[in-house]
Amino acid sequence: MSFRWIRLSVPFVLLGACLVGTGCETSSSGPAAQNPRLPEGASAAQLRPGDALGIALQGIPIPSQHNVQIDDEGLINLPYIGGIKVVGLTTSQLSAHIKRTYVEQNFYRAIDVSVTVTERFVYVGGEVQNPGRIEWAPDLTMTKAIQAAGGFTLYAKESAINIVRDQNAYTLDARLAQRSPTEDPRLLPGDSLQIDRSAF
Repeated sequence: MSFRWIRLSVPFVLLGACLVGTGCETSSSGPAAQNPRLPEGASAAQLRPGDALGIALQGIPIPSQHNVQIDDEGLINLPYIGGIKVVGLTTSQLSAHIKRTYVEQNFYRAIDVSVTVTERFVYVGGEVQNPGRIEWAPDLTMTKAIQAAGGFTLYAKESAINIVRDQNAYTLDARLAQRSPTEDPRLLPGDSLQIDRSAF
């Protein structure tokens, strides 16, 4: 009787050891880990906070050139007309908007306006070798921006890359991005990356 009980209990003992032990594999049918998908937001052709612009005002008695940067609220300032909202516009739309504003407010009867984007950046801070601004390019991804900032420090928490876009924050895992290009999102001008410090 006792011998039969021992024979029946052995498989259950082994099963229990497998469930609580670290050496037994569990089912791999669950979904693979993924980074959160960043919202695309505005097209890269549309102006964003942080963009540096060159604005030429011509065809007026005193032509002028103005170098401005779009602030966090999406505004720039120009002579006489003050602050105007520009975020989300293209350069051609902004040129037309500035021209219309000067004429409608009776500063000039006619004016020629040209707008060019002179600099666009993303910002990388925290546990990287060279934190600061990284020049934006259409193919710039999260991992490329980190590499451009000198790579991780020894204390970086590579599973906690905080990206701020349009005042919303998202936490991504750089290790996933290094294994799969689909997990390595392209960045938009004005994005900000902050790399946490590991607790170990």
